[in-house]
Order: sequence, then C-alpha cells, then structure tokens
Amino acid sequence: MSGEISPSGKHPRPAPDSAATPAASPDLRASHADRDRVVDVLRVAAGDGLLTVEELDERLEAALSARTLSELAPLTADLPSVPATAGVAGTEVKDVVRIEQVHSGPVERSGRWVVPRRLELAVTFCAVTLDFTEAVITQDTLRIDVAMTGKNLTLITRPGIVVDTDGLNMLHSRVKYRRTPQNPEAPVTLRVELVGQKTFGRVVVRPARRTFAQWLLRKPPTSPRPLP
Repeated sequence: MSGEISPSGKHPRPAPDSAATPAASPDLRASHADRDRVVDVLRVAAGDGLLTVEELDERLEAALSARTLSELAPLTADLPSVPATAGVAGTEVKDVVRIEQVHSGPVERSGRWVVPRRLELAVTFCAVTLDFTEAVITQDTLRIDVAMTGKNLTLITRPGIVVDTDGLNMLHSRVKYRRTPQNPEAPVTLRVELVGQKTFGRVVVRPARRTFAQWLLRKPPTSPRPLP
C-alpha cells in the first residue's frame, strides 16, 4: 500500500482521503459528518491497539469539539484511514425501519448497525435495546415512533448523542435518563426524538458501561468502546 511514513516511522499510512478528513481547505468549518468520520477512524485504531485508552479519550474530545478541518486533520495524521462503512453489512440507509414483535425474545440493535432516518417500534412485552455506541450515523436526527407495552426500552448513548423524551406519553411507566459525561461545548451529532406511547416498563437512557481498562483507571465511559 502506498502512502507516507507516520511520525513514529513504524507504520505506513495512506494519504489522507475522505474516509478520515475531507480533502478541502483546512480553514473550512467542520460538519457533523466530518467529525463522525474522524471518530470512526479513531475507534477502529483503538480497536487495533494503535491508541491507548487515554489517547482515545483525548482525541475523541478534540474531535467532537473541533470547529474547522484544520483542527480535525492532526487527530488522524498518524493513523491508517478506513472506509466510513467498513465492516458494516448492508450500509444502505433506510428511510423507515419498522419492528413488530409480540411476546417474543428481546429486540437488540448493537455493534456497527446503520441508523435509519426513522424507526417504528410496535412491540408488546418484548425488551428493546438500541445501542448507539458503535452505530453508523449518517444524519443528525432520528425519530422513533413508540407503540410499546411492557418491558424496558433501553437506549445506550455515546458523546454527542442526546435523547428527547418530551413527545412520549408515559402510562404506568417512567423515564430514567443518565446523561453521558462530555464537554458541554461539544456539538450534538445525533438527536433522538421519542414520540408515541410507552405503557408499563421503563425507558432507560444511559451511556455505555465502563470497559475493564476504564474501570481500573476509574474513568467514565466518555468514548465509544473499541471494535474487537
């Protein structure tokens, strides 16, 4: 593979491309998509052992608060670039995904799943977990239409993701929202809007559990878990 030699002199890397930071004037403002691409490269690099937990935390915080492309570029300059959709089966972003289940096993979306533009939950007595820790996000808003009875609806967030439950009607149910620790000035990369009705059970919004390394260091789970 052609490319430059990294600052460490150990790992060859390809020239910067659209998989990491866009090839454009460094003075241009960074978009949500630009930040997401950099976060994806950092997460994959950490999973490959190229970044320590501390380095990942520092670079993620810098990426989420970056305002221009010139601030993003150094964060991946010494790392191999990866396709934005690497490792994702069926990367087509769907307008609407409908999930219908009654008295069956739990529903779970985790790993590198592609977040649709709209999600419809018609579920009765089936637990639902939506884990956004490693999800592929291509837009800034996700609307979830909820028609759910019984069991819990759990949303696992990561820095930059906020959940709005104001449009949700709760009957014999309640919301437990544990916010993800993050820089208050960091941009919002995804806004999840819950609308509809939840009867019985709970709606739980929480960050990812701490990894073993984070537990040892007593660090909060402020970054996505590295890929295996």
